[in-house]
Amino acid sequence: MNHIIVGVDSGKRAAIACLDLDGNPVLMANGTFVGLGWFVEKIHSTGTPVIIASDKKKPSTLPAKLSAIFGTTLFSAGYDISVKRKQELARKYGISNLHERDAMSAAVAAYNTYKNKLEQAGVFAKKHMVQDVDTLKAMVIKRYSMHEAIDAKPSVERFKRT
Repeated sequence: MNHIIVGVDSGKRAAIACLDLDGNPVLMANGTFVGLGWFVEKIHSTGTPVIIASDKKKPSTLPAKLSAIFGTTLFSAGYDISVKRKQELARKYGISNLHERDAMSAAVAAYNTYKNKLEQAGVFAKKHMVQDVDTLKAMVIKRYSMHEAIDAKPSVERFKRT
């Protein structure tokens, strides 16, 4: 299963947006009066999360709970993402639902924070003939160096070279 970056928007009306580690949307969903289990199920059915993201400077308890459940990095942009920026993203991704827009904004902000490192990992993987680029990228997000990620135990089996 692929690794994902998850943006969440909680409240009476909630939403989730997931990106793969290349920044491509893989899920957008929303619901009314959904609980923690709804988010966990959506994440489990989509991929293995490496980041849970919020669009707020101070995330609500939901992103923190999800991050603890999945053992991921909790991402906050360090500022509340502006409505103008959210509207730009909504146009780019063709999103009309405000809650999905907020969730996608969180996921995109997290992706953009790690984008350069993820691209470097892709180049490194190609140069070193690493087949499982997705896992290498996930480990880089978890603060492993690229060489440490390849040499790490027990993940060495995931990085079979060609």
